[in-house]
Amino acid sequence: MLTILLATVEPAPAAAAGPLEGLQQTFEHFGVEPKLILFQLISFLILFGILYRFGIKPTIATMEARNRKIESGLKNAEETQARLAAAATESAALIKAAQHEAQKVVDEALKVAKEFADKQQAEATARSADTLAKAQQAIELEHKKMLNEARGEIARLVVKTTEQVLAKKLSESDRASYNETATKELTVL
Repeated sequence: MLTILLATVEPAPAAAAGPLEGLQQTFEHFGVEPKLILFQLISFLILFGILYRFGIKPTIATMEARNRKIESGLKNAEETQARLAAAATESAALIKAAQHEAQKVVDEALKVAKEFADKQQAEATARSADTLAKAQQAIELEHKKMLNEARGEIARLVVKTTEQVLAKKLSESDRASYNETATKELTVL
C-alpha cells in the first residue's frame, strides 16, 4: 500500500523543496490537516489517560489481586493436600496400631479363657476325684458296717445253732464267749 501512495504522489524537485514541504504536499494530497491531527492526537492522549487511570489501572490491580488470591488458594490447596496426606498416613498408622492392640487383647482373652477352662477342668477333676474318694470311703465304711453286722448275725446264728445242736441253754457268758470266738474266726477269713 505504501508503494501505491508513493506512486500517486508526484515527485517534488529535490533541490527546491525541503523535507517539510514534501510532507506538507503529501498531507494536502490526501486531505489531511496537520492542526486536526494535532487535536486528535491530544484528544486521544487525554482519552487514553482517563481510560488508563479509571479503567485499565483498576482492572490491572483487580487482576493482580485475583492472581494473588489464586496463588494463595493454590498454596493453601498444596498445604491442605500435604496435611491430608500426613493425616492419611497418621490414620493408617493409628489403625494399624489399633489392630495390633486389638489382636493383643484377643490373644490375651484367649489365653485367659484357656487358663480359666484349664483351671475349671482341674477343679472338676479334683472334685470328681474327691467325690470318688469319699464315695469309696463311704462304700468301705458301709462294707465294714455290713461285714460287722453280718459277723454279728453269723455269730448269733452260730450260737443259736450251737445251742440247738447241744440242745441246751447257754448262759450269757457262754454265749458271749462263743460270739467272740466266731467273730475272731470270721475276722481272720
